[in-house]
Amino acid sequence: MSATNDPGTGPAADPAPLPADAPDTGGAVLPASFVSILFTTFTTVFLAELGDKTQLAALLLSAQSGRPGVVFLGAALALICSSLVGVLLGRWLATVLPPQRLELIAGVLMVALGLWLGIQAAVQLLQVPAAAVLLP
Repeated sequence: MSATNDPGTGPAADPAPLPADAPDTGGAVLPASFVSILFTTFTTVFLAELGDKTQLAALLLSAQSGRPGVVFLGAALALICSSLVGVLLGRWLATVLPPQRLELIAGVLMVALGLWLGIQAAVQLLQVPAAAVLLP
């Protein structure tokens, strides 16, 4: 029994009392709900994919093929499969690394990838005018 449900402690001892129908977790942190995880995942992946090269590729394939339904089906299956790889890899990594370290590694990789892509873009931007000047 937690201190929240203990009648001897009263409401002044616990700043956030549990509702009467809340399960007693013994002070353990409850995992996020199914709806919360689903909503967070959907929102994060949806926003990350907007304007991404995957979306641009689907746009171009749809325009080239003239069959947007088939392109949608293929793109959706590809995203499901690639997401499955990410989920399985994440589940395995969670067994060998603590969540904080995994989050730090993911952040460092994202920053490194952004810097690498930015450097490549800058190099291309700097080389295009030079090549245009050299070519007749």
